[in-house]
Amino acid sequence: MTTERLTAFVSGHVQGVGFRWWTRSRALELGLVGHARNLEDGRVEVVAQGPTQALDALAELLRAQPSTHRRPGRVTSVVCQWAQPHDGVVGFRER
Repeated sequence: MTTERLTAFVSGHVQGVGFRWWTRSRALELGLVGHARNLEDGRVEVVAQGPTQALDALAELLRAQPSTHRRPGRVTSVVCQWAQPHDGVVGFRER
């Protein structure tokens, strides 16, 4: 099983609507570690590590229509970057 690190920059109406909490819940369900935090420009940065298949699933959930998965807010774009995982990351936090 390949382990990777996904950094996703989520744009749209994603701050102040429970989006980070929702993302944390989905990440934990998928067995991922990392964090979700608000950026000053209005985007949310999601950094997650784990099996590639679980990361792909999270990226799909971030992009999905809100009515499909009851995702809060309104996402207009998700830009994903892939990298090698970092050591020592545990849990999934909202920052």
